Amino acid sequence: MDREWNDSQPIYRQLRDRVVAMILEGVLKEGDPLPSVRNVSAEYRVNPLTVLKGYQELVDEELVEKRRGLGMFVKDGARSLLLRGEREKFLTEEWPRVHATIQRLGLKAEELLDSSKNGRRAKAAASGEKKKEER
Repeated sequence: MDREWNDSQPIYRQLRDRVVAMILEGVLKEGDPLPSVRNVSAEYRVNPLTVLKGYQELVDEELVEKRRGLGMFVKDGARSLLLRGEREKFLTEEWPRVHATIQRLGLKAEELLDSSKNGRRAKAAASGEKKKEER
């Protein structure tokens, strides 16, 4: 998890969003335990109640379950539930703006796909160079 906080939303919400991102990216898989409230609190220097509030939102959204004496765990189906919600959010909130920009610029599907492929190639090349430097 990133250690930087922004002032645009409460820290508990940012913690919740970071755990959601970890689930979506596969860092946390279904059945995996969440980092303990105590560890997160100490590592990020935030109040344990702040961490607990962020985790409680995940419980309320039925993405995480509490197991008495064991901690909190990612529930089965959490990733697919999140993907559905994130896709819906993208299509209703972000896509209309993206689509309007595409049309305003007169971009064609082929250009977008080529640009995406070139971006992936550049990213892969940069990643390869970074690995060589590490050796």
